[in-house]
Formats: sequence, structure tokens, C-alpha cells
Amino acid sequence: MLASILSVPGSVASAADDGFVSLFDGRTLSGWHVSARTGHSSASRHQSGGRWVVDDGAIVGSQDVPGNGGIILTDDSFGDFEVALEMKNDFGPDSGLFLRSTEDGTAWQAMIDYHSGGNLMGVYGEGALGGKPSVSNFKFGKLVTEIVPVPGTPVGLPVAPKDWPAFWRHGQWNELRARIVGNPPTITTWINGTKFVEVHETESRHADTGKIALQVHGGGDFTKQYVRYRAIRVKRLGSAK
Repeated sequence: MLASILSVPGSVASAADDGFVSLFDGRTLSGWHVSARTGHSSASRHQSGGRWVVDDGAIVGSQDVPGNGGIILTDDSFGDFEVALEMKNDFGPDSGLFLRSTEDGTAWQAMIDYHSGGNLMGVYGEGALGGKPSVSNFKFGKLVTEIVPVPGTPVGLPVAPKDWPAFWRHGQWNELRARIVGNPPTITTWINGTKFVEVHETESRHADTGKIALQVHGGGDFTKQYVRYRAIRVKRLGSAK
């Protein structure tokens, strides 16, 4: 783990080096589809998977009726890859970046739990992975400007809590990035160019390939609060396609 914070310029740190291709054209949801098969869509009895639209060059997600979320997935599948995106969510909705996702949302999740008590870019085993692993190195306080280190975590926090308000710019676009390789996989995450979490699974518990997905969590009433993602891009790694 990094022991010190990397400098972050005024614009979002970019992962768009050679090999990255866009997954989102900024105008339509071409190449993506919504699934209502996850547990987050139970409020609609799995008839809808949340509300997903394109607005001002971003994919914008919310619950479509109180308590009803879901996921939006790429049409294409990926094996070993690195995915990067820019995020500007409201502080309140629970979201996530799913890696090798199935239609029912079984995936390794790079967490975007952007709410009090949540975290960013921890790693969580979603759906049939049964909540394992569950690794994060901080939790949000009551405010988005407050983070609290998680004691006893095997992964050190690379940003001092006092530096968080300058490092993470709420209300502006910030970059999140995740990489998954192998099976059992190694999963690595970054925030604004700084490495946050690296998890090494020890068992092969899920498929070698799957979709990239974004989540709106079920529960509560988040019909008027939104998650926003843009500049979504992927780089395939190794021989897995």
C-alpha cells in the first residue's frame, strides 16, 4: 500500500493511456443494458432495475420508485481488465462498480458507498460471493469531508484524514479506477491516481469473465438523489478477452 498521498492536479487524474477504449459515448446508453434481477430490484418485484438516463454527458442513475434500484451492465464481457471512470454522485445514495458481473449482480464490487458509514474503493463480494471479501480502509463520518480509518484492516489508508477534504473534491468530478486479473483474482483500486486497496483472493469462486456494471442500491427512498458517471473506459489485460 502507498504510505503517502500523491499530488492531484486541478483536473481529474487520467488513466487514458494506450490501450484504454471508451465504454460510453456521452450521448446514449448504447452498449449498456439494465438488469432487474438483483436483490436491489425487489421493490418492483424485479420488473424494473432503477432509472438510468444520460444527462449532460454522464450516465445518471437513481431509484425509479422508492426502494427500487438495480444495475446497468455492459453488453460486452471482460476477463482481465482495468476500468476507469469519473464520478460526481450525491452524498447519500449507495452505488458500486461491479467487476465480472452476472445479470443477477454476482461480482467483485469496487465499493462506491458514498454515504455516512460507507467508503470508496473498498472491495466486496457481491451476490453469490456472500459478502467475501469485505475490505476497506476508511469509513465516512456524518459529512463527506470526514473519514475515519478502519482499525485492524490489512490495507493501510494512504491519505491522512486531515488531507481528505483537499484530496477528494465533493461536487466535482473525481476519478475511480479498478483492476482485476487472474482467477482467483487480484483486485486493485485507485482514487484520483492514488492506490487504495489490493485484495488477493485464494479460491476460484466465480467466472473468469463477466460484465462491468454500475449499481443503484435498493432500500430507503433515493428517487431524488443521483449517481453520475462519465468518461468510462476499459483496458483489456493479458490474454483474457
